[in-house]
Amino acid sequence: MNGGLLVAGTTSDAGKSVVTAGICRWLVRQGVKVAPFKAQNMSLNSFVTREGAEIGRAQAMQAQACRIEPTAHMNPVLLKPGGERSSQVVLLGRPVGEMSARGYHGGRQERLLGTVLDSLAELRAAYDAVICEGAGSPAEINLRRTDIVNMGIARGAGLPVLVVGDIDRGGVFASFFGTVALLAPEDQALVAGFLVNKFRGDVSLLEPGLDMLHGLTGRRTYGVLPFRHGLGIDEEDGLRVSLRGTVRESAVAPPVGEDVLRVAVCAVPLMSNFTDVDALAAEPGVVVRFVDRPEELADADLVVVPGTRGTVRALQWLRERGLADALVRRVAEQRPVLGICGGYQLLGEHIEDEVESRAGHVDGLGLLPVRVRFAREKTLTRPVGEALGEHVEGYEIHHGVAEVTGGRPFLDGCRVGQTWGTHWHGSLESDGFRRAFLREVAAAAGRRFVPAPGTSFAALREEQLDRLGDLIEHHADTDALWRLIESGAPQGLPFIPPGAPA
Repeated sequence: MNGGLLVAGTTSDAGKSVVTAGICRWLVRQGVKVAPFKAQNMSLNSFVTREGAEIGRAQAMQAQACRIEPTAHMNPVLLKPGGERSSQVVLLGRPVGEMSARGYHGGRQERLLGTVLDSLAELRAAYDAVICEGAGSPAEINLRRTDIVNMGIARGAGLPVLVVGDIDRGGVFASFFGTVALLAPEDQALVAGFLVNKFRGDVSLLEPGLDMLHGLTGRRTYGVLPFRHGLGIDEEDGLRVSLRGTVRESAVAPPVGEDVLRVAVCAVPLMSNFTDVDALAAEPGVVVRFVDRPEELADADLVVVPGTRGTVRALQWLRERGLADALVRRVAEQRPVLGICGGYQLLGEHIEDEVESRAGHVDGLGLLPVRVRFAREKTLTRPVGEALGEHVEGYEIHHGVAEVTGGRPFLDGCRVGQTWGTHWHGSLESDGFRRAFLREVAAAAGRRFVPAPGTSFAALREEQLDRLGDLIEHHADTDALWRLIESGAPQGLPFIPPGAPA
């Protein structure tokens, strides 16, 4: 078997990432050697491979669904927004510079098609099947000429395309039809059919519409996936909850101790790797919320200042909103604060930045004895260490180089009283360390909170991936899906006018 499939979507956040992961987990349970692929990803949630390459976290999650180690070939182009109109371009795991959207779509993107096709070819030579994820919608007609992630890669590699639509938003039939009808004939020939995502209710009520869609397009629906809570793992483009919503979406076990522990995460601009707090939210009795007002810190037992692609901008935002003063008061009262990566940097004494913001010398909050200088080379590592008597693993993605001048050592950073800072993303996924840290926080906060002794974040992640695989296995036509992956799009699919504009 040397198969492939592109999972496209009618919109962003239609469910492409989780459907791709679900197909990958279903295939690997059938004994297929499978790998994920996304030619171009735009995300501030990234991960570091063992070789020191930076890729989107969604592809790292999909590699875990395949039970393999992620590599740079699985996400050869990563765009990390630094503002409204520019992004850092990461090529094969390494940053190659900043570029405006106009500059990127004006020629650079088109020239990368060969690079992404080479990466896909590498994976197809090594695996039985490669399940590719698109981006946004394949019918973004203003971008089709330079497209390398949707129909550009499908046509370049001869991949069949499955279009996913989120029916929970409404308008899914119009979205399916319109997506196909806005594609050129050569692209339409690769669109094999549709997959309905997030359906609530009786599927029999949907079937007449699916029959009519087949009559209108000549394309079948490969499955109707029911709505399930808590499946949005390792999102790409934004928080999967409203700003002030809690992270956890489904019921968990009750607290082990008498109290819950409240965690407030400052929703700083250009927040990156907010998935760091998922491990906290997985603990029974821990309530995690994203906040943007100083009064929302008042009842928090722990405040987390997360990573950000714009440390200086986030610092200014904290000051403008009064959150900086609230953090200073918390530290003076010996109430727990944790800074991660950019959040750690802005807790320091001063920042010298001629790289990210080009703001030069900027005073930090002065809450940790740390001085930060931004280097042009990005640090991309997978460190291993010990803290609070427990084994810790993490990953680092940052331009800032921290000089620690005092305090007690904490991972690569430091601790002063109940203020903690580190560059290590993912450290809270180490179960023993997370429990030890939460015990310290609970003691400092005066809470009778007890971490659950058996919580395994890795096991919970595996359970989520298995649930995605179950969705595909139980609610998709897996025989038809298998034929599609193995043999490509059916021959003779009809053209739906008007097609792409000239």
